[in-house]
Amino acid sequence: MNPDRPPRSPVRGSTTITELIGRHPDGSATRLLSAIGVGCVYCGGAPREPITLAARRHGRDPGAFLRVCQALDDGWPSDELIAAAKAKKPKEG
Repeated sequence: MNPDRPPRSPVRGSTTITELIGRHPDGSATRLLSAIGVGCVYCGGAPREPITLAARRHGRDPGAFLRVCQALDDGWPSDELIAAAKAKKPKEG
């Protein structure tokens, strides 16, 4: 945790894209979403949808997506977390 920031509730599956961006006014959330190939903040598709729903809509693993967003609170996520969140899930059916 960053000692300069007051404690806050953890990022949850119900945290919205808008809330995630608001948690990181330095732009790191926007850079992370761009790094994992989710352009919601730019396309205006659904900025108020929960991050796990955004992951599903983009064909990503919601758990990996959540973990990479949670790691952002402690600094920049590891390359492994980013790669896991970036990976497309195989289509079912």
